[in-house]
Amino acid sequence: MLFVFALMAALWAVGALLKAPVRARLIMIGVLYLGVVLIQLTLPEGAALRRATGDSPAPWLLLGVLLFLVLGYRGLLRHLRARAAVPVPAPEPAADAPFRPAELDRYARHIMLRELGGAGQRRLKAARVLVIGAGGLGSPALLYLAAAGVGTLGVIDDDAVENSNLQRQIIHSDARIGMPKVFSAKAAVEALNPFVTLRPYRRRLTAEIAVDLFGDYDLILDGSDNFDTREIANRAAVAAGKPLISAAIAQWEGQIGVYHVAAGGPCLACVFPERPAPGLVPSCAEAGVVAPLPGILGAMMASEAVKVITGAGTPMIGRLAIHDALEAETRVIRTRPRPGCPVCTTARTIAPVALQGTDA
Repeated sequence: MLFVFALMAALWAVGALLKAPVRARLIMIGVLYLGVVLIQLTLPEGAALRRATGDSPAPWLLLGVLLFLVLGYRGLLRHLRARAAVPVPAPEPAADAPFRPAELDRYARHIMLRELGGAGQRRLKAARVLVIGAGGLGSPALLYLAAAGVGTLGVIDDDAVENSNLQRQIIHSDARIGMPKVFSAKAAVEALNPFVTLRPYRRRLTAEIAVDLFGDYDLILDGSDNFDTREIANRAAVAAGKPLISAAIAQWEGQIGVYHVAAGGPCLACVFPERPAPGLVPSCAEAGVVAPLPGILGAMMASEAVKVITGAGTPMIGRLAIHDALEAETRVIRTRPRPGCPVCTTARTIAPVALQGTDA
């Protein structure tokens, strides 16, 4: 038998020197093995060739059985590993499932928050939020609301993207200069989150359309840059019974409040009953504005919107936050409904309701 094993080793070595494939070398050794078994089974006992190859077929047959078991075991392992390596397609979500698998992964950091969870994320998906203005304040607000998973966003603005906007209006890009801001915002939102719908309204907000437009939404965010639009938005929000989140910025300072008459808070006219004197509150084009300031206030608007929609935490109803970026200070002022307010007094005859999100 030693002679046969030596011959097998020699065949393996020669094959290696000739760079023959392993499969070819195994075939040569297999042929040699079958030849030895054939010799043991056909030649008579005492034959010289039979004695040289072991003189009995039993050891060779036993060796063959062992090799067969080993090779069969290895083949079975390879088959099982190959099956395990095949990716199993994820099951399709049920038709009534609130989220697709990609959405669950996208919103995982929200869902793990105790104050939001799956119920809060469902409320965000079912919510409809209108943003007035796609400028400095509207830009970060829209992006964060889209990232948060607010299902339907509306944006109303009649301006086009200008080069001077890009210093602070982060939803737009250099390639979209000249494009209407609402369509630029739509492109940015769809690129950020394909699970969100954005409705663009390329026009100025007017008193004639405001109440009907607000009626299609659960929450209004006012990021406009003039008192006239803020006044229209406030009146329409009170008339439609919708909460209004309003912010304003100039130079280094900004302010934000949540105005919800139905929840017992003041309206914007309660806090600011008088129109500013001409020249007292210059626009950003006249007085300038530091680039990150609208991002700070716009992000705060989005944060308050998430709280109002989901019922998490305490929204800034009855409070006005004033942020001074130059001195890195934020002050909070308590605000109250003003008796005899011409905008919201009539609306207060309706009993206030608790502020809650709407389950989907």
